[in-house]
Amino acid sequence: MPELGKWLIGTGAVLVLVGLLFSFVGKLPGDIIVRRENFIFYFPLATSMLVSIVLSLLFYLFSR
Repeated sequence: MPELGKWLIGTGAVLVLVGLLFSFVGKLPGDIIVRRENFIFYFPLATSMLVSIVLSLLFYLFSR
C-alpha cells in the first residue's frame, strides 16, 4: 500500500505542474487553431506533445 500512496502523490504533483504550465504558457506555436464565423477549432498539438514528454520522463524516473 505505501507504493500506491507514493504513486498518488506523484500523480497529483504532476497534475499540479501541468495545470501551472497551461496557465502560464497558454498556446504554443505548434497548436492548431481554425476560426470560422460561428466555429472555433483548437487542437493543442505542441502542448500535447510537451505534456507527453514531461509525463514520460516523470514516469520513467518514478519507475526506477
